Amino acid sequence: MTKPLILVTADVKPVDGYNWHAAPSTYLHAVVRGSDALPLVLPSLGADIDIDDALDQVDGVLATGSRSNVNPQIYGGEATEANGPYDPERDATTLPLLRRAVERGVPVFAICRGMQELNVALGGTLLTEIQELEGRADHRAPPSDHQDTRFKIAHPIEIEPDSQLAEILGEEPIDVNSLHRQALGTLGDRLTVVARAEDGTIESVALRDAPGYVVATQWHPEYWVSSDGPSRKLFKAFGDAAREYRARRLGPA
Repeated sequence: MTKPLILVTADVKPVDGYNWHAAPSTYLHAVVRGSDALPLVLPSLGADIDIDDALDQVDGVLATGSRSNVNPQIYGGEATEANGPYDPERDATTLPLLRRAVERGVPVFAICRGMQELNVALGGTLLTEIQELEGRADHRAPPSDHQDTRFKIAHPIEIEPDSQLAEILGEEPIDVNSLHRQALGTLGDRLTVVARAEDGTIESVALRDAPGYVVATQWHPEYWVSSDGPSRKLFKAFGDAAREYRARRLGPA
């Protein structure tokens, strides 16, 4: 059987007078090396893309992190220059993509902005600049020109027993990295918290009565997939779910 195909969400970046649709290489390598699957970057073309047509041909969706934030106007907030940058083309593509993938039972792995997109797609809200909230730690990356420093393992999280995340990683606390200034606020429809940081920040959510595989993390397992046990387990579980979905989608050979 050929390897499963994973749609990877894209940022829109202006370069040399063009709008480039791109995904960071760390996510693409993680799909190849951690999930044993083939990544396909989906351009953020909004309504020009038939979401169901795209999902008909793939076996999973990876919603990546990004420097940009979901526009708060989508969930009833206020867009500000300080909260940006924003990526309206990505919002217009990824939110309906995630909503429809969940409905159809296509395996979903949502990371950082991806988890926030999943929450907003299902009717939830986000908290902005959480480092300014009383009782919250600073979850932003340390200032550095070196990616290993920015993505270093930063703090522990507690995992809910008997959750899908616990099935993958076990129930003991694990240490994760941290590169975000937003967090989930009001939870989207049927989402439930399955991991938190020590300050209460939501680090992972699951979907109750999900028709398919849905895992979302606020941290970045893609960066350490080759060397960190929990990161490797998360991408392997995603790849296994995609293989199972592909077998059902294509039927007997």
